[in-house]
Amino acid sequence: MWESMGSLEAGPWIYAMVALSVLLDVFLPVLPSGVLVITAATAAAAGSGASAGQVPPHVLPDFLALTLCATTASVLGDLVAYRLARRGGARLDRAIARSRRLSRAQERLGDALSRGGGALVVLARFAPAGRSIVSLGAGATHRSVRDFLPWSALAGLTWAVYSVALGWLGAQWLGGTWLATAVSVAALFGAGAGAGYLMRRRPA
Repeated sequence: MWESMGSLEAGPWIYAMVALSVLLDVFLPVLPSGVLVITAATAAAAGSGASAGQVPPHVLPDFLALTLCATTASVLGDLVAYRLARRGGARLDRAIARSRRLSRAQERLGDALSRGGGALVVLARFAPAGRSIVSLGAGATHRSVRDFLPWSALAGLTWAVYSVALGWLGAQWLGGTWLATAVSVAALFGAGAGAGYLMRRRPA
């Protein structure tokens, strides 16, 4: 099925769709940005022959470009949310205070960044709505952008590499089919569920 799409270079609009979805899902977590990244990677792998167990050299730029696109959009989205929350003022502070989940996440994030560790930022990138909570929380608590940005970049890169790898592996093992995409998406959701569990278990 995906073989007909061929190289991502034949459809650069795919990059625009991926970038826009990843950029906006910090505000609308229901957007299927991860599904789009996996689908694009599966299409590239299937069209290149990787689904037959081969990895032609010409497909590597497609995977690298897709990873870079998703990572860049992720970091830009995080920064937009961070800046908006930083300027949100008392109204945003009151909104966060009314939510036990947001307040708890805000406290954990502040503690993690103040200790020079941002593993929570990377973990949250996989959890449902975790990216939104962390980016808005970092801005609302006026954390330094130098504390937040490197971890945001690492989180975006880790998520993008994992998503693209899932698409390629799915196509390699199951061919360019809907089943390959479905299994890869299930693995992404599984990672999200695991990340959400670890965030809930993480001591404040």
